[in-house]
Amino acid sequence: MKNNTMKWIWAVLIGFASTSLISSESWTRFRGENGQGRSQSESIPSEWNESDYRWKVELPGGGHSSPVIWKERIFLTGTDEATGKSNTFCLDVKDGRTLWKKSVSFRSHGKHKFNSFATVTGVVDERHFYVAWPTPTENRIYAFDHDGNIVWQKSMEAFKCNHAGYTSLMLHDNKLILPYDHAGESFIAALNSGNGEIVWKSPRRQAKAAYSTPCVYSPKGSKPQLIFNSMAHGITGVDPSTGRTLWELDGVFDKRSVSSPVIAGDLIIGSCGSGGGGNYVVAIRPGDPGSGEAPKKEYQIRRSAPYVPTSVAREGYLYLWSDSGIISCVKAESGQVIWNERVGGRYFGSPICIQNRLYCMSDTGQVVVVAAEPEFKLLARNDLDEMTHATPAAVGGRLYLRTFKHLISLSGKQERIPCITC
Repeated sequence: MKNNTMKWIWAVLIGFASTSLISSESWTRFRGENGQGRSQSESIPSEWNESDYRWKVELPGGGHSSPVIWKERIFLTGTDEATGKSNTFCLDVKDGRTLWKKSVSFRSHGKHKFNSFATVTGVVDERHFYVAWPTPTENRIYAFDHDGNIVWQKSMEAFKCNHAGYTSLMLHDNKLILPYDHAGESFIAALNSGNGEIVWKSPRRQAKAAYSTPCVYSPKGSKPQLIFNSMAHGITGVDPSTGRTLWELDGVFDKRSVSSPVIAGDLIIGSCGSGGGGNYVVAIRPGDPGSGEAPKKEYQIRRSAPYVPTSVAREGYLYLWSDSGIISCVKAESGQVIWNERVGGRYFGSPICIQNRLYCMSDTGQVVVVAAEPEFKLLARNDLDEMTHATPAAVGGRLYLRTFKHLISLSGKQERIPCITC
């Protein structure tokens, strides 16, 4: 009996160690764990120049998607309009060399001038890398194993919008979650991540297309919920097992929702906006399906509110990074603005927070670093000298920066590996 008990204890400890290792070595989706844009990676500097890069490699195709990482492998997408190929590829974290590349043909079609044909950030788990390639006639979902073999593919309805593209992907409980809040017949769906079969599909109202990527809200004492933002439904909590709506606060958005939901303590943060302005952020207290308590809007922020960039919550504060380069520090619980400062630039990517520092890339390739603190401190401006609309990734003590043509790896402790294929 004593031996069995010891075996059980060792199994639990090994399980915890394994989970911790995966967490520290993997950045599985857009903005990392649960899409919240936070990393505890050490040794990543605030300021650098090109001589500090671990490596810099030319990518087989341009785009705005962000890298996702599983242990020693980086997964990314890009399109080569000259050859008419959409490329899914895998790189080695050590030196950036391409481990494999798989291509599918695509036909150029209309898109927003600031968009690309490789905007969707995929998602990775211990088995597969999942990616979506949207076209005007279908949205084709692929699951690749880590060696580049197609495990399954599924044709879904075209995502109808006047910008082109689709939302970035997320996984929960072995389900690939697909939001379809768009100008066509709208729904949300979950696919079995092992075979691509539909697990559930729930109808939604139609409005302007939303590009917001869902996240998971885990209230104390209750089951996890999927959180969706859209103009048609506002902010919604959904049962991930069935697709059933648990609560909803509609009418909070009068414009398109592009940024993704952020969890700030017991509040959920979302935003809406347009290219012409009128952006605002809302904070809501979610509903409680157990008690029947309805969701409630706590506050709204219009000054310097972001349209495209997703915010960051840290230690009771919310950091809003606007498209025009104005950053606000807000008390998350009350909405009180602590500081509001202009750093300049134009931003299509979102900030991430590494320990207590915010990193965000302007469209001209300047990485601005600001202290995520109640007192404003501009820490650095780092020029990549190349355009970018992507969001950084940070894991395993390394920062990954995607530009239109290159992927850069940066770390404060590793020896630099010479730039290859650039």
